[in-house]
Amino acid sequence: MLFQIEKTVLENILIHSQPFLEKKDLSQITSHIYFEATASNTLTVKATDFEIGLLIESDQITVTEPGMATVNGKKLLDIVRILSNGNIELKSIDNMLDISQGHSDFRLPMFNAQEYPHFPEIENKPNIKIDSTLLIDSLKKITPAADTNNPKFELNGALIDIKKEQINFVATDTRRLAIITIPQSGDDELALIIPKKAIVEIQKIFTSNIEIYYDAIHLMIKSDQFIFFTKLINGKFPDYNRIIPSSTNYNLKLPKADFIEAIKQITTISNDLKLTLDPNRIHFESLSDENNRATTEIEVETGIKETIVLAVNSRYILDCLGQIHENTFSLGLNEPNLPFLLQEGSFKTIVMPIVI
Repeated sequence: MLFQIEKTVLENILIHSQPFLEKKDLSQITSHIYFEATASNTLTVKATDFEIGLLIESDQITVTEPGMATVNGKKLLDIVRILSNGNIELKSIDNMLDISQGHSDFRLPMFNAQEYPHFPEIENKPNIKIDSTLLIDSLKKITPAADTNNPKFELNGALIDIKKEQINFVATDTRRLAIITIPQSGDDELALIIPKKAIVEIQKIFTSNIEIYYDAIHLMIKSDQFIFFTKLINGKFPDYNRIIPSSTNYNLKLPKADFIEAIKQITTISNDLKLTLDPNRIHFESLSDENNRATTEIEVETGIKETIVLAVNSRYILDCLGQIHENTFSLGLNEPNLPFLLQEGSFKTIVMPIVI
C-alpha cells in the first residue's frame, strides 16, 4: 500500500477515530486503525473496540499502490500532529507502516489487516425513520441522566422506545429520570437500549442527513462520510411510566437564568442544597455537615399558599436546566419527599429529593 494524503485531512480522520480505539492493551488489533486504499483514489478507515466502531471514507488522497494496513491509532496521530502542513506519504513495507514527509520518516509496526474485526452489514437491515435533528437534540437532552457504571447494565445507556404515534427517549440513574417525546407515525413498535458512550459519540459525529439501521445486536448510523455502529445493551429497561407523576399539586413557572445563578452560588459550598419555596420567593441554602454555609434567594411569584421545603442534589437540576432553551421552566411537585418534575415542553426530568 502506498498513498499520499494532506496532513489536515489525515489528522481530522485520526481525531474522529480516537474514541473508538482500545487504549489499555496495545497488543490488541483494536488499538490499531485499519486503512484500505483503492485504485480509484478512495480511502476507507476503520476504528473499533468491538463495542462501538466508526468507518470513515475519503476521496482526498492519491493512491499509488492499493492495499490494506493497520497501525496504532494514537501513535500515528501523535506523529501526524508534529508534521508540517502538506502531503504525507504512508507506505507499507513488510510488517511496518512508513510515514514520511520531506526529511522526516517514521515507522510503526502493523498487524495483519486481514484479521481486523468485521463491521456489521447495513444491507437488508430494517430502517428507523427519525428526523436527524430531533434525534441528536433528544439524545443530548437525556444523556446526563444515563448512568455509567451501574451493575444493572441496562441503566448504563438510554432507551429509544418507538411507539406507533411517538418516540420516547429515556435515561435514568435511579435518582433522576429524563424523558423527551417526539411525535411520529408508523406501524412498528421497537425498544432499543443504546450505551452511554455510543450516545456521546453520536452527538459528536452526526448533525443531519443520516440513515439509521438495526438488528438484534447492533445499531448502525450512516451519513455521507461516516458509518457508525454500537452494540446494543441486552436487558429490560425499567417501566419509566410508573416513575412519572400522573399529576402535580403545585406547578410553578420559574426563571431559568436566575435559578441557575442561585444554585451555582450554593455549589461553591455544597452540591446538596435545600430549597424553601414561599409565596413570593425561593430561598437556597447549602446542605453540609461542615461549618461552611451558603444562602441566597430569588424573588418570584410561586403561586403557592404555604411554605414547601425540598432538598436535592444540585447537579440533577443544573443538568436539566442546561438542556432547556426557553427562559422559563416548570417545576411540578406534590409532597416534599416525593419525586418532583422539571419540564419544558415535551422534555421532562423527574428528580428524587434528599430526605431531610
